[in-house]
Amino acid sequence: MDKATMIAKLNDCLRHEWTGVAQYAQAGFVVGGLWRQVYSGLFFGSADESFMHAKLVGDKISAMGAIPTVERNQIEQSTDVRELLELGVAFEMKAVTHYAEAIGMAEELGDRALVVFLEDILKQEQEGVDELTQLLREHDQTAKADTASKTG
Repeated sequence: MDKATMIAKLNDCLRHEWTGVAQYAQAGFVVGGLWRQVYSGLFFGSADESFMHAKLVGDKISAMGAIPTVERNQIEQSTDVRELLELGVAFEMKAVTHYAEAIGMAEELGDRALVVFLEDILKQEQEGVDELTQLLREHDQTAKADTASKTG
């Protein structure tokens, strides 16, 4: 494994973070109805976190003597709250995968500082998976209770 391969993987991580900025901001824009108050701020906060990660990873790529990507992947869109939360869980799980792979590569490269750098981001991404999974479960329970009260 060489430095160029590591940089390519970091650019994959960066591309994913750029996608998160757009995808989460879009979710914050389109979430509507009664759920807007609950979730719009959450989605915009997630966009901010993706931007923070993009800045960290982009700076690291530059420090390694390479050019950070400005590209992003295809964003997933919906106006359904449950689907937006599911998309968020899937996005965060993909980020966990990207960073876990990058950690393995940094370990192979023998760059302990890069491993720690990536582990810090991975921890935040896993916290995102956990938070969105809990919110999805609570959303389903609230929606089910709301439906039951309307039919009962």
